[in-house]
Amino acid sequence: MTTVVTFEVSAADTALGDLLASAPSAVCEVEQVIASRGHGIWFAGAERDRIERALDEDTSVASYGRLSSLDDRWLYDVTFAEDALDVFDLVAAAGGAVLSATAEDGAWSLEIRFADREDASGLYDRFAELDADATLVRLSTVAEGAHAEYGLTEKQYEALLAALEHGYFTIPRETSMEELADVLDVSHQALSERLRRAYRALVLTELDGTAAPGTPTIDQAV
Repeated sequence: MTTVVTFEVSAADTALGDLLASAPSAVCEVEQVIASRGHGIWFAGAERDRIERALDEDTSVASYGRLSSLDDRWLYDVTFAEDALDVFDLVAAAGGAVLSATAEDGAWSLEIRFADREDASGLYDRFAELDADATLVRLSTVAEGAHAEYGLTEKQYEALLAALEHGYFTIPRETSMEELADVLDVSHQALSERLRRAYRALVLTELDGTAAPGTPTIDQAV
């Protein structure tokens, strides 16, 4: 049974803790980056020069390189030092998938999906073993068939989750429709139609209200 948890972890105990302490207005947002050597991290909330000075001085950072920019945000490829506490490695080792990760005001907020609730407990225990100050903020269980609550078919629900995890909805996108179709082992056309029908189902159930949750519609063909 899928479990989604949100942890808040003190940045002082993790990689980039020095940066967030020296540039307290900085905001970090992690995303997957194709062909990245480390972690793709968007930085905002502080001047670029100040962020790069903080990266230079942060002992948890082994190397970094600027990849792109968007308005007052800058995307860097950051590789952590071997002895740094990399929360993303911990999540992966526990069998979790990071849905979102942001850091500001001295703390990381991590939304993580686990296939098993016990794995979420294991990660919490691992934080404690490493003396990392972690707080469980939210825990929810997604039961089988929960997709029907949103008027979605199982395949539509699976496609939306895959799109979220692989960065299809980020700006800029981290994956293409073709790459996402390969992940789901479907054709580009089939995925395009599946996502379009999923969007329509969500609008009907969540915004318009004309279709009650769980009510089958013609758009549930895919």
